[in-house]
Amino acid sequence: MAHAGGPGARKDILERLDSGEVVVGDGSFLITLEKRGYVKAGLWTPEAVVDHPDAVRQLHIEFLRAGSNVMQTFTFAASEDNMESKWKAVNAAACDLAREVAGKGDALVAGGICQTSVYKHHKDEATVKKLFQLQLEVFTKKNVDFLITEYFEHAEEAIWAVEVLKESGKPLAATMCIGPDGDMCGVTPGECAVKLVKAGAAIVGVNCRFGPSTSLKTMRLMKEGLQAAGLKAHLMVQSLGFHTPDCGKGGFVDLPEYPFGLEPRVATRWDIQKYAREAYNLGIRYIGRCCGFEPYHIRAIAEELAPERGFLPPASDKHGSWGSSLNMHTKPWIRARARREYWENLLPPSGRPFCPSLSQLDA
Repeated sequence: MAHAGGPGARKDILERLDSGEVVVGDGSFLITLEKRGYVKAGLWTPEAVVDHPDAVRQLHIEFLRAGSNVMQTFTFAASEDNMESKWKAVNAAACDLAREVAGKGDALVAGGICQTSVYKHHKDEATVKKLFQLQLEVFTKKNVDFLITEYFEHAEEAIWAVEVLKESGKPLAATMCIGPDGDMCGVTPGECAVKLVKAGAAIVGVNCRFGPSTSLKTMRLMKEGLQAAGLKAHLMVQSLGFHTPDCGKGGFVDLPEYPFGLEPRVATRWDIQKYAREAYNLGIRYIGRCCGFEPYHIRAIAEELAPERGFLPPASDKHGSWGSSLNMHTKPWIRARARREYWENLLPPSGRPFCPSLSQLDA
């Protein structure tokens, strides 16, 4: 199978989705760069785009090489309420880095905003919308290709974000960090999807907080809600790269291992191939990631959906499909693992003696 080509004429996000093309998102920045020593856990603000641009650039490059065709700006929590005077420089630098790397392939730049830190305290619509408007002004000046509102746990605030960003006239995706139980006020996933589409989002879905299987359960509910309301929208899923079956309504942030002890929960590349196929079969055409998604996870999505996309990513040059490169191993029992059936049916143990299989939530 051919590999992805270089820069060329870029269709916009809606042209791609309208034609049935599979769009592969990029991967984790916050948790990945925290592990690499460039982001401080807690407020999770992205000063690294200014302080360590090479680290952010390199991660964008790795995701592009792995098969991503969206470079999302590293602007999570980069609003004025979280960053005070730094916010503007950070948003501008994040746009420049994403654009620089997107130009090396057939990738689009998505400007991203998330929930504010002030909504929970006073829910003042004007104040919250002003914060969104400030970031939008930078995205507009930098001419990002489309916009994403992500990581909203309250439908009301997500709707406010959509109402502000749609004024740009750019295509708009809206995702919420919710599970099957809905938002923090009890608004169901189906109702959330309907509200977001009615507010002006062309693409709706979920991101973060929950692992692949739980995120897909939520997407089924969103899809059913839209169908029941007679509404149409493109679907988007960007789950965690961690397994979280024991999470509560708040997702992985409530687990006692969050954020420094999550490694035993990391999804394998084969788990992610299954996730990609199930998402595709559900009718989702924008399939990506959130925290915990490394470049090899993105490559797994791109490889699983290579027949539909028509090409493999450059990173597949160093990866035999379903372990086929193990055919050259010197040990016969390892050579025997060079087949899809072995990896597809593997149930990997944690390898941690006396480790419980699930957690008791602190919250």
